[in-house]
Amino acid sequence: MSKSGRRENDRQRALAAARAQQQRERRRRTALIVGASVLGAGAVSALVWTALTGTTNSPTSTASGSPSALTGLQTYTDLSTDHVTGTVDYPQTPPVGGAHSAIWQNCGIYDTPVPNEDAVHSLEHGAMWITYQSDLPADQVAILRADVAGQPYALLSPYPDLPAPVVATVWGAQLPLTSATDPQLQVFIDTYASGQHAPEPGGECAGGNGTPTG
Repeated sequence: MSKSGRRENDRQRALAAARAQQQRERRRRTALIVGASVLGAGAVSALVWTALTGTTNSPTSTASGSPSALTGLQTYTDLSTDHVTGTVDYPQTPPVGGAHSAIWQNCGIYDTPVPNEDAVHSLEHGAMWITYQSDLPADQVAILRADVAGQPYALLSPYPDLPAPVVATVWGAQLPLTSATDPQLQVFIDTYASGQHAPEPGGECAGGNGTPTG
């Protein structure tokens, strides 16, 4: 079997294991969402209904896996894949692609910001990058950690001067979110977890830069 074939087989096995883990994490995420809402919003009735029935009043929550279901999704084309040294002045915050460093950022959960140029290389390999404002409440960060846990191609990190409380990014697409409990976040994850939108899906997301905490 060719090297590319072995890599694709390894990737498919990793994704299958991740999907099983996702099911467990989604159940945990539901509990976290209910707890966060009790503390912060008082919207207990609506969230309990969601947990019991699997439905919400949001029109996007029933269209899982479709980019057209994501209100506010911003897309970009003609992004450079060049390797460069030093910093890059990206037009988006955080960047959605473009020139980047030769070494990627290891996928996983980070408690501090990661270099743009390394993270963009991970995006090129099919990773999702979930970023959040540094003052996001701890219960909201816990929800994001549950979303990312078990995902073989995902980064989670705080980001300075982020224009929204949470921003979900993949190569060429970005979605600003008002909170970790926004149902569109799970739609985004379901839509882009395969990594097939990226220039080099299934590329390395380990053995690069950074030491994730989770």
